[in-house]
This record gives sequence, C-alpha cells and structure tokens, in this order.
Amino acid sequence: MTTTRELDVTGLLCPLPVLKARKALQSVPAGELLVVIATDPAAAIDIPHFCSESGHELVSSGRDGERLVFTIRSQDRNPA
Repeated sequence: MTTTRELDVTGLLCPLPVLKARKALQSVPAGELLVVIATDPAAAIDIPHFCSESGHELVSSGRDGERLVFTIRSQDRNPA
C-alpha cells in the first residue's frame, strides 16, 4: 500500500518550493508519494527539473485553479 503525504507551499516563491520539497522527500520512504501544492508559476519548471535531476519520479502535474499540483514518487537515494 502506498502512503501519500502532502506539502503545501502556496504563497512561497522560487527557490523555496523546491527546497521544501527536497527536504520533505528526505523523510518519504522510497516508493511513497509526496503531493506538492504550489502557487509560484516557476514551480511548473522547477519541480519537474528537480525530479529529473534528483532521480525522483514526477508521477503527475496539473492545475487546480490557481494552484499547481505535483505528485512525486520518492526514489531510493542510496541504491545498492
């Protein structure tokens, strides 16, 4: 069973949404989901780039009104 955690970074501007997502993902076990909710337009570029660079999987991204919603699957940071 997959657990989903939520991180609300609405109102924060670059680079804070990515920094807070990175910190939150440190406590999310591999395979679990983190949903990041942001309002900074730069997050539409920054979050996918962060996932690509860090090895986390961007499962989905979309809009909910003014909010950007990203679902990220945490990956093992120390693969064997």
